[in-house]
Amino acid sequence: MVQKADKIWFDGKLVPWDEAQVHVLTHTLHYGVGVFEGIRCYACTDGGSAVFRLQEHVERLFLSAKINEMVIPFTQDQISAAIIETLKVNRLAEGYIRPLTFIGAGVMGVYPGDNPIQTIIATWPWGAYLGAEALEKGIRVKTSSFTRHHVNVMMTKAKTCGNYVNSVLAKREALADGYNEALMLDAEGYVSEATGENIFIVRKGVIKTSPLGSILSGITRESVMILAEDLGYTVVEDRFTRDELYCADEAFFTGTAAEITPIREVDRR
Repeated sequence: MVQKADKIWFDGKLVPWDEAQVHVLTHTLHYGVGVFEGIRCYACTDGGSAVFRLQEHVERLFLSAKINEMVIPFTQDQISAAIIETLKVNRLAEGYIRPLTFIGAGVMGVYPGDNPIQTIIATWPWGAYLGAEALEKGIRVKTSSFTRHHVNVMMTKAKTCGNYVNSVLAKREALADGYNEALMLDAEGYVSEATGENIFIVRKGVIKTSPLGSILSGITRESVMILAEDLGYTVVEDRFTRDELYCADEAFFTGTAAEITPIREVDRR
């Protein structure tokens, strides 16, 4: 359960957590056209705090909105400043940040007409996304029966609310079968990504990750690739199959929520 903070930023105003409410006929609630980000803030050794790649996350929020033909009524600088403001008012040195832009109530039907475009920013304390032991001991992963979206079916470069129905179904299936996370293949049977994470494998010192096709362009994914190359590793973006994953020396997930989570088992292997 989400641990409540004091305030939520809602369309330019800080409102009490329990008063950040919308109408039940909010368009996004019915049709899934909304965009969001997941961002982390970390406490620093000097007593301050640092938001992980804030500008890149805010830029992706705006690009997701553009893909979905939504015009956010604030600038990127205003949203970035609002994120910092919300963290400060909630006295969070470390935690999770969720900006969400959605289509409000008004016209009902697939076409949203001139319904308002609204934005909220919530922040709260949140530990390890996949559990406290996941970062140390690794997780068990199941290949899902659900396929990741084809690029001509859903706009996979947008972090769109409706895209995550696919993730919810895959996650439920994996947990019901006793696993920690689900791994999805693309429409051609190649390894795509997890429900909210990108995947990397390591084989004979070479680090490989799925290319930007059916996957979200992860900001943590990009960070890991840059750091690995700076450390002298060879990093390859290329499609790979499930059996190649089974034969990998190492595998791990990346995501701003999941951070870098090792995989200890895939499909009982």
